[in-house]
Amino acid sequence: MNALQRAYHDREWGVPVHDDRVLFEFLILEGAQAGLSWNTILKKRENYRRAFAGFDARRVVRFGRRETAALLTDEGIVRNRLKIEAAVSNAARFLEVQREFGSFARYVWQFVGGRPKQNRWTRATDVPAATPEASAMSRDLRRRGFRFVGPTICYALMQATGMVNDHLTGCFRHDQVRRAYRDVRTMRREKA
Repeated sequence: MNALQRAYHDREWGVPVHDDRVLFEFLILEGAQAGLSWNTILKKRENYRRAFAGFDARRVVRFGRRETAALLTDEGIVRNRLKIEAAVSNAARFLEVQREFGSFARYVWQFVGGRPKQNRWTRATDVPAATPEASAMSRDLRRRGFRFVGPTICYALMQATGMVNDHLTGCFRHDQVRRAYRDVRTMRREKA
């Protein structure tokens, strides 16, 4: 694991996310990763932030032919026409979901009952590539017109944004992520 991967693992991966901008970022990044390594995408992440307007879906949805053509020549991102066009199209679908549910977070978190699923994998080979929840999310996203949202991509999105805690039980982050979610729930109850 290189330094970039370690920083991502140790600080971000598996931490519950309810921020729509961050969820849109991972929707784009996970779609871009299809067929590639996550390390490739991590190396290009800052370029994606620049290229996709800081992952502001309201701005991305306005990308036209000129912006798409520019993205296809941008060596800082994955220059795949289908993935780029899907990202722009998905921005429109993303905004539709926000309008319908009040937030994209409210929509995606429903697939895990509103709280992270705490898995207890002991070996990396135990971690599935997809789950019934990811398949249900994929079906519904596709029904709504999203692209590059197959079950494996949806499960990677769920892992990245903490809808599931897939840190191995022997990993120091497993219990940290579990406790962080429990602490947030406790604070919310105390405020209520």
